[in-house]
Amino acid sequence: MTTVAMRHETLFKVDLSRPWSQQQVLGHNRWHPDIPPVTSVNPGTTFRMECKDWTDGQIQNNDSANDVRDLDLSVCHVLSGPIAVNGAEPGDVLVVDILDVGPFPGPNTEWGYTGIFARANGGGFLTDRFPDAHKAIWDLEGVYATSRHVPHVRFVGIPHPGLIGCAPSHDLLARWNVREGDLIATDRDRVPPLALPPLEHNAIMGSLQGDTYQRAAREAARTIPPRENGGNCDIKNLTRGSRAYFPVFVKGANLSLGDLHFSQGDGEITFCGAIEMAGFIDLHVDLIKDGVYRYKMNNPIFKTSPLEPRYSNFLVFEGISVNELGEQRYLDAHIAYKNACLNAIEYLRTCGYTAEQAYIILGAAPIEGRVSGIVDIPNACCTLYLPAEIFQQDVEPMRHSVSSQVQVAASS
Repeated sequence: MTTVAMRHETLFKVDLSRPWSQQQVLGHNRWHPDIPPVTSVNPGTTFRMECKDWTDGQIQNNDSANDVRDLDLSVCHVLSGPIAVNGAEPGDVLVVDILDVGPFPGPNTEWGYTGIFARANGGGFLTDRFPDAHKAIWDLEGVYATSRHVPHVRFVGIPHPGLIGCAPSHDLLARWNVREGDLIATDRDRVPPLALPPLEHNAIMGSLQGDTYQRAAREAARTIPPRENGGNCDIKNLTRGSRAYFPVFVKGANLSLGDLHFSQGDGEITFCGAIEMAGFIDLHVDLIKDGVYRYKMNNPIFKTSPLEPRYSNFLVFEGISVNELGEQRYLDAHIAYKNACLNAIEYLRTCGYTAEQAYIILGAAPIEGRVSGIVDIPNACCTLYLPAEIFQQDVEPMRHSVSSQVQVAASS
């Protein structure tokens, strides 16, 4: 008997040859409760969504990083949706199962990219050390990723949506804008900025038009950070077989998503640090009535998938909360994880990689980042787990040893 794979109805389609503003069905690139849903579904429905890459096709498959350097962040993220779920009310929980996710099949679509952002245009986790733009193109073949820009590396990706969430309410949106505006006010001239305020320029708000569009675009939130609605969480294990529980803030929930990744290291440290791609995602949705109160939810809850690369040989790099000037900081996990990343990068340079290639590896490959100790004053301890099996060369410290055997003198 022949088994035929089930084809789910595609509720949001994209044309990779057209910019976001010229799509047949407009998505959005800001968060706002007034953006109308493109369609609605009943709880229990399974469907497919198509997505462009998060930059709306600004990055090209070539060897120049000028497109990363000059990328227009006012366009990002381009989100597919919203999809309303019938019966969803504020205080409910939207249950989203991820059934499948991947790049569009075909010779010109099975590729992705990792970018190091220039300091003046967003920067990254290590922007003080890496102020200039760089790029790596990855070829995606089945479950594997390789790059002509990062030699001797081949790893299994964990495809996932970097960004997925529900629309905020008007009250929640207002809270976001106040608290992020207060943060920006503490250092308005900082490069990169402390946060991104609402920006009407290049705002795409679904089918909103006229005065309604202009009002919403002026107050809509940018999509860069994660927030209470989910958003740009960049959870690398949110792949096939995983589940997300989202608090509902508006009638219908209004689910949107985008920023598909073929792979990512914990933290996505270069900012554009995953393997970004265009592609599809298959979802199943359901509801838990009054779930926010019942489960005391302030933020989404995620259940990871049983699918994960079977790497078992890790080089683990430690970082502690002492800054680059040698100054002690109290249990600062941010500094500690930076140091773990920098220690890994310096080590990979001894394996023949440039610092930029090493930085890209840590952003794109399925590394694990952990807070290993957060109670032992004064040093937080963060660790970075780098799977040695992703390298097609020996990267262990013993590779330079004349002999790993202990010589024991024979007794007379």
